[in-house]
Amino acid sequence: MKKLVTLMLAATVLAAPMAQARDDHRQPDRSRHVAVEKKVVVKKHRWSRGHRLSAAERRHMRDVRDYHRYRLSAPPRGYRWVQVDNDFLLIGITSGIISSIIAAR
Repeated sequence: MKKLVTLMLAATVLAAPMAQARDDHRQPDRSRHVAVEKKVVVKKHRWSRGHRLSAAERRHMRDVRDYHRYRLSAPPRGYRWVQVDNDFLLIGITSGIISSIIAAR
């Protein structure tokens, strides 16, 4: 009889955590879930003639050396063509002032 009671007590002690773990999956999760939505802002520049570009802005632009490929005229002395997204800007090499803007297709 003592062996039977000891066996039942041991089974109860071992089965209780397993039963509780199974019940936890059935109940909705009580922990708090917070959804964070990040808003991404893409800043598009509206270029204008006479705008002075900083040296940092000019470093991030792509030089256009084969301007005939894009049907651009040859830049005058002291100017160069740069491409920013779909825009071509004719800027002064030393001053960084935009003298012409052409939107690509």
